Amino acid sequence: METRRRVLIVAYDDAQILDIACPSGALDIANRYGAKPSYSIELGTLGRRAARSSAGIPVGAGQRLEAVTGRLDTLIVVGGIGCETAAADERLLGQVRRLAGYSRRVASVCTGAHVLAAAGLLDHRRVTTHWGWGERLAERHPAVAVDVSPLYIRDGNVYTSAGVTSALDLTLALIEDDHGPTLARAVARELVTHLHRPADQAQISLFLAAPPPEDRLVRDLMGHIAGHLAEDLTPAALAARAGISTRHLTRLFTAHLGTTPARAVRRARTEAAAHLVRSSGLSMVAVARRCGFGSAETLRQAFLDHYGVTGDRMRRMPDTPAPRVAPKQQTPGP
Repeated sequence: METRRRVLIVAYDDAQILDIACPSGALDIANRYGAKPSYSIELGTLGRRAARSSAGIPVGAGQRLEAVTGRLDTLIVVGGIGCETAAADERLLGQVRRLAGYSRRVASVCTGAHVLAAAGLLDHRRVTTHWGWGERLAERHPAVAVDVSPLYIRDGNVYTSAGVTSALDLTLALIEDDHGPTLARAVARELVTHLHRPADQAQISLFLAAPPPEDRLVRDLMGHIAGHLAEDLTPAALAARAGISTRHLTRLFTAHLGTTPARAVRRARTEAAAHLVRSSGLSMVAVARRCGFGSAETLRQAFLDHYGVTGDRMRRMPDTPAPRVAPKQQTPGP
């Protein structure tokens, strides 16, 4: 008998209705396209009462949060203009904390990150939220490393996403994690959305705001790099992900980015680390770990190479220094 992946979406008054519809709709399509195990999608509220969406449309709940027991595959907390009231509701926070303990992974959509942060589930993690709410989140929860550039971020088993429709990108990433890229692409086609919108495109060149590469494979790999900085990003791992040889990978990166895969990874990690140093109180050891550096000393050397200053000095500077200009890479011959 099939064991279904149980997904519980948590709603409250003045939640954004798209934050509910995007993940539930994408998971429903994944089921219709043959996800095995399939997803069991539930919507829960305190007291099982209908939540009033910010559009004024009531959304009926199938589950009373207080009564939910048993293992959950995924707990998703939605956002909306009611997030601050929800984040101040100790009853709701208590249930979110309890349910997170039953869950394989926890996610937030948009300003739902404020609820997770208030529940203490985002401390010492790198997270994102809607760009207009990031400053408030960082001010209220100094132990949370807030980065409003990416579409979504995975830190361990916690996923956070930016505003509203980025919930689709987050959910497609969850589907790909669970069932592979073929099903995720099929769901994206059905939704008439991007097959692979990069998780963290702005972070790829955070301070230079370079345009995304034209080649889709390179663009997809850079999105993967930016969203998985702490994972194995060696040329061999990237080539295996793309289904090409390491030699062809190097040719593509040199042609479209003007650099090698290893240097592109190091640059993405260094720029992400610089943003964390500037925007959070995390130690250099924690920043190094989150951005995929082996040690604080390795991070220090990367800062010196890329910016000409150490991380400690960067933290004290009024502005982030401009990256040093790297020598132009030569295109390999045939």
